Amino acid sequence: MPSRPLPFFFRLLLALPLIAALTASGARAQNITTTAPHAVVMDAGTRTVLFEKGADDQTPPASLVKLMTAEMVLRDLKKGSITLDTPFYISEKAWKTGQSGGSMFARVNTNVRVEDLLRGLIVQSGNDSAIALAEGLGGSEESFAAMMNVRAAEIGMTKSHFTDSWGGANPAQQVTARDMATLAEHIIKTYPEYYHYFGEKEFTWSKIRQLSRNPILFMDVNGDGLKVGNERDGEYNLVGSAVFGGQRLIVVVLGSKTAKDRAEEARRLFNWGFRGFEAKNLFEANETVGEAKVYGGVKTEVPLVSDTTIRLMIPRGSPEKLTGKIVYVGPLIAPVAAGQTVARLKIYRGTSLALDAPLKTAEAVEQGPLAQRARDAAMELGLQLFHKGLATAMRSIEKKPPATQAQQP
Repeated sequence: MPSRPLPFFFRLLLALPLIAALTASGARAQNITTTAPHAVVMDAGTRTVLFEKGADDQTPPASLVKLMTAEMVLRDLKKGSITLDTPFYISEKAWKTGQSGGSMFARVNTNVRVEDLLRGLIVQSGNDSAIALAEGLGGSEESFAAMMNVRAAEIGMTKSHFTDSWGGANPAQQVTARDMATLAEHIIKTYPEYYHYFGEKEFTWSKIRQLSRNPILFMDVNGDGLKVGNERDGEYNLVGSAVFGGQRLIVVVLGSKTAKDRAEEARRLFNWGFRGFEAKNLFEANETVGEAKVYGGVKTEVPLVSDTTIRLMIPRGSPEKLTGKIVYVGPLIAPVAAGQTVARLKIYRGTSLALDAPLKTAEAVEQGPLAQRARDAAMELGLQLFHKGLATAMRSIEKKPPATQAQQP
């Protein structure tokens, strides 16, 4: 995005014929439905969304909040600001909240190692462990919640908001299925050395053995994480991941009516995703995907590339066409640095967003001479006047009464 205000903002949407041409012959891939009101199936390797339903609707997360809490802990572990042996205090608030829901049964006024609290958070869904971690990292749960929201935005969770670390029934605390899939993919990719905690089937603390509540760990889908949650009014949520044949899927199911429905819908979505798709390379790493317009530079355009290969999961035997757009706010203002993330490649399967990948500038564009900048400014002003005039004309047309034809005698 530009670092300073532009004289005129507009979205540039470039169709990609290469992507639109990626079709397959033969019968359509098997369709699937789900009873869950909100669901996403994502291929973790390509970040392709294979299936979605109500993916951007906000809904209460319940204990899925603890995935965000875990991410905050893992980030500090990776940075080295804490270690697995760092002790955190179990406050009276943490202890009391643990008594009213999921708990690792940590004793009040004691210190517990971060690693044990992390296991209590993930495996036992402990409210007490969540609050102890929040207070240890943020000083207070309120401060920690503010930190969570900043971090969620950095990860790309655009429609989620957190008010605590454990999943209380606050109406302002909302997530979406797409955001939870984004969070799961981020955790898996960013913290491989810690991901094994999400696949542990049991944990014992205070001589109390508890099994993980995540059903996919006990299914035949090769599940290895992540978390479940349920609201008091009976909505059951799941964020899970599994690997089969070298492919990793992430499945999110939100709002199921029973724990059995939640488990069965997750199983069906995993099995469908593993057998119905194949990977296609669209663009190699550093291959030009498109161009962005540049204002006031020695060049009028700059190539856009991706750091990594852009791959997409395509339904086997499907004639369904894909369409793609490069979306950015521009024109970019020179000077433009190389390697700057300025655009997104959005690929759609029908009306569903299948892939959203960042694009960077392939090279630097220096500021042009004064004459070049003057020409660009004149063109920009012309665009403003054109769009303003077009908008005025459209409003005028809309206000005119429809013409009537004279009737023949």
